[in-house]
Amino acid sequence: MSDRTPNRCGQIEAYFRREERYEGLQLVFKEHPELKDEIVKAIEETIEETGVTPAIFENSEKIGAAPYAFYIEFNDDYDKDGGNFFEVLLRKLGIDKCEQ
Repeated sequence: MSDRTPNRCGQIEAYFRREERYEGLQLVFKEHPELKDEIVKAIEETIEETGVTPAIFENSEKIGAAPYAFYIEFNDDYDKDGGNFFEVLLRKLGIDKCEQ
């Protein structure tokens, strides 16, 4: 996967939320095994590249879960590591904008 992935906003919706010392990103996608695998791989690569590990939750394991989503959170982000992590991850996934 390269940083030149085409824009994927139509396949993966990204929602960003920030509060005092908290940053969270929700990646919502339609049921699609290849897309889930791509998201997991991008998260793993981003953890390795940035050296930070956020809390990660997913509901895509449930049969019939809707929406399929990953939730990536930094709960005590005093050093603001989340912003860089999210920028790298979104670039890897080809997402150029988020909803707030």
